[in-house]
Amino acid sequence: MGAGIAAASAAAGCRVLVLDADRAAAERALEGVDPECRDLVSIGTTDDDLDAIAGYDWVCEAIVEDLDTKREMFERLEAARRDGSVISSNTSGIPLSQISDGMSERFRRDVAITHFFNPVKVMKLFELVPGPDTEPEVIEAFAHFGAERLGKGVVHAKDTVNFIGNRIGCYFMLSGLHAAKPFLADGMTAETIDAVLGAPVGLPPTGLYGLIDLIGLDVMELVGANLAQNLPPGDRGHEFTEFPSAEKEMAARGQLGRKTGGGFGRRTKRDDGSRKSETFDLVTGEWRAAAEPDLEGVPAELGEVLFADSPQGELVRHIFGGTLAYAASLVPEIADDIANVDNAIRWGFNWVHGPFEMLDHLGPARVIEFLHGVGTPLPAMLATLEASGQPTFYSRSADGSRMQLMPDGTVTPVAGAPVRS
Repeated sequence: MGAGIAAASAAAGCRVLVLDADRAAAERALEGVDPECRDLVSIGTTDDDLDAIAGYDWVCEAIVEDLDTKREMFERLEAARRDGSVISSNTSGIPLSQISDGMSERFRRDVAITHFFNPVKVMKLFELVPGPDTEPEVIEAFAHFGAERLGKGVVHAKDTVNFIGNRIGCYFMLSGLHAAKPFLADGMTAETIDAVLGAPVGLPPTGLYGLIDLIGLDVMELVGANLAQNLPPGDRGHEFTEFPSAEKEMAARGQLGRKTGGGFGRRTKRDDGSRKSETFDLVTGEWRAAAEPDLEGVPAELGEVLFADSPQGELVRHIFGGTLAYAASLVPEIADDIANVDNAIRWGFNWVHGPFEMLDHLGPARVIEFLHGVGTPLPAMLATLEASGQPTFYSRSADGSRMQLMPDGTVTPVAGAPVRS
């Protein structure tokens, strides 16, 4: 991640210093830098060259996701950086309050979370999180640099565990592993689960298992542990912070995903040199030939499978519908408004629609009627919408401005850039 941030900053014309624990690791960071920008990038080690950061405006930490290790590094960086510089962490989920607790007043004033999604060169999302003492000018400077110099989609998040994108996206994955179990036991294949959790609901073709294979079970296990420790009491996510038994066994034997040659799926070479696709059967615990997904009866119209009277429809209601409901319960906890949530999920997880845009597409009244019909309490923002009398979360004003429903029931313009990228 540090190498990706360095490459993006150099491509934007900035002078960059990359420091790593050893010089060879720092040199590898140069591989991702465009050749025409390499003269802007210097390298060094954190032991020998830390004082050189005094010549730079922005000091960005992107080391291992361990709180104690990060705090130790920040103490060293704080002693070396100059007045007037800003400092940030690229952590994907550790709250800034834990990083900055007990740190100097200068540090707390100048620090923020600047969370990029990987690969930095490709992914649009840039989550920006202030601490309680961060100066507004610091956040303004980061937002301007992220949008105008780096060309990223800046999302303003609150200092809560996993921020916006990973809070919702990881809920989809972790809850999905649990919710899929009975469907697998009833004979639904992993291929069908991935397919129905793809294009039919506006998600990438990786679906559920393919996405986790891309990220890695080891990473998801760390995510679950962080959520277990930092989710607020009563949060629905507590039910899903540990893997189901089959996934625990996969992680224990190192069957982690693409990085280890196979997780839920793999491609192997035949004797004739051709490649075959295989799927790990979570019920039998054995590898089998990949099967075609069963999408018979799945409506072609985007999202309509949520209301289908079929096993696929029930699966989607549990996993994708549950994720939409979870997102609707988190505003204003994780963000001040729904536009930041929608942007984070579209830019970070490549959904066609963010959660609230998708609810608008489905018809909020229809969703509310369904939830009432099955006796499910409305999540906060759906309850706010029902009470407000507004038909949708987004609307247009008389002058054509995009408007959004706020947590207090008022309707205000969407701030900054349009919701659509």
